[in-house]
Amino acid sequence: MKAAVLQFPGSNCDRDMAVALRNVGADVTMVWHKETSLPDGLDVVAVPGGFSYGDYLRCGAIAANSPITQALKAHVERGGYAFGICNGFQVLTEAGLLPGALLRNAGLKYICKTTPLTVATTDSAYTSDYTKGQTIGVPIAHHDGNFTADASTLDMLEAEDRVAFRYGDNPNGSARDIAGILSANRRVLGMMPHPERAAEAAHGNEDGKGFFTSLVSAVVPA
Repeated sequence: MKAAVLQFPGSNCDRDMAVALRNVGADVTMVWHKETSLPDGLDVVAVPGGFSYGDYLRCGAIAANSPITQALKAHVERGGYAFGICNGFQVLTEAGLLPGALLRNAGLKYICKTTPLTVATTDSAYTSDYTKGQTIGVPIAHHDGNFTADASTLDMLEAEDRVAFRYGDNPNGSARDIAGILSANRRVLGMMPHPERAAEAAHGNEDGKGFFTSLVSAVVPA
């Protein structure tokens, strides 16, 4: 699997993401935000967590207009896989690649802890190695993780089985406990929790590893 990890000024989970991908056998290239194209033959693009451009204007808003994001959009339009974690989720919504928006946490405070997630669907490249309804523990670290969308969009996401993960304890006020969602073609995913921070034994648990092994199974022919 050939993967790219995008890097913006303020990204702080890019190396963690690269390690998690390499640990499942991916060939990973780090791509700086001023680049205007992605590597040839790319399978998946990862938009990591952090504070792109210092979270000025709105979280992810400036990164969504960065040169490399235009190449990301072209990759997605060609049917390529892409996922955004935490700030990456914010970038994907700001870029119009996923619906909804991420607002300030309901408690108005930054939250950093491991939180229980329920796997809402296994019909995706990111969740197929889990069991539907399975509870996993994945770290969160965000100030603006409150997922919101209008009622019709929320109904659509649920009707089309596009909710990937739900919070077990809803730490930020997200609508309908939604922690992660999928695009209409199911190849783009955004989620606030960090599976790359729970992907090896040294992290305290490996509940996030299934996210990356699922992706390899979907992308690499058997």
